[in-house]
Amino acid sequence: MNDTPNDSTTPTGSETVVVIVEDDPNIADLVELYLRRDGFRPFQAGTGERALEVIAERKPKLILLDIGLPGELDGLDVCRSVRATSNVPIIFLTARDDEVDRVLGLELGADDYVTKPFSPRELVARVKTILRRSDGPVEPSPAAVDLGEGIVINGARREATVGGDAVALATREFDLAMYLAEHRGLALSRRQLLDGVWGADWIGDDRTVDVHVRQLRKKLGDGFHLETVWGVGYRLD
Repeated sequence: MNDTPNDSTTPTGSETVVVIVEDDPNIADLVELYLRRDGFRPFQAGTGERALEVIAERKPKLILLDIGLPGELDGLDVCRSVRATSNVPIIFLTARDDEVDRVLGLELGADDYVTKPFSPRELVARVKTILRRSDGPVEPSPAAVDLGEGIVINGARREATVGGDAVALATREFDLAMYLAEHRGLALSRRQLLDGVWGADWIGDDRTVDVHVRQLRKKLGDGFHLETVWGVGYRLD
C-alpha cells in the first residue's frame, strides 16, 4: 500500500493518525490492517526521506519507526530529526537483536521498541498504552523543585534548568526527573519508576529506566545526585 489511505476503508471523524515507517510492504500492510480495525488512521512511508514528509504533512499522534530503512536516512536518523522539533511518541520496529540499537533508540527519545517478528495485536496494545499515557489528564506537579547545585525542575513550565540555563529533556526524561524530584530520599525500584512514569499498564523492558537515568545524569551533570541502590533501583538525594 502507499501512504495515502483508501477512502473506502478510512474511518470518518477525528481518528488518531499513526505513521508507519516500514520498508517491508507485507509488514506495513499487516500493521495498517490491525490499526484500522481499532479505529486508527494509519499512513505509510517506506523510506526515511518519505517518512519526514508524511510526518510533516499528517502531524501524527504516534510514529511506528523501523530502524533499518533503505536510502540515506535510517530510523535513528528519522528519530533524531523528529525529536529536534517534536515529542510525538515513537515506537521502534526492528529486526535487529542488538542491544546497542535498542539503547541508542531510547537515548534518542524513543518511547518503546518492538523486535520483529512481533504480534500485531501486541503492537496495537502498546500503541494504545502509550497514547493513553500521553493523552491522559496531567496530574498537577509542583511549580518548581529546587534540587540544589543550581538544578531546578519546573513542573508547571515542564522545564529543567542548570545554573539558570534550560536543559533539553525528552518527554520521558522530564517525567522521570519530576517523579524522582517528588520522591526525593526514597529508594525506588525500576518497577515503581515504570509504574509512576510510564504507567502501570506499560509493557516493556525495565532496563528502559536505566537508559533514561543515564541520560538524566549526562544532561543534568554531577549536581544531580541520583544514586544507584544496588538490588533495588535508584534514589535521588
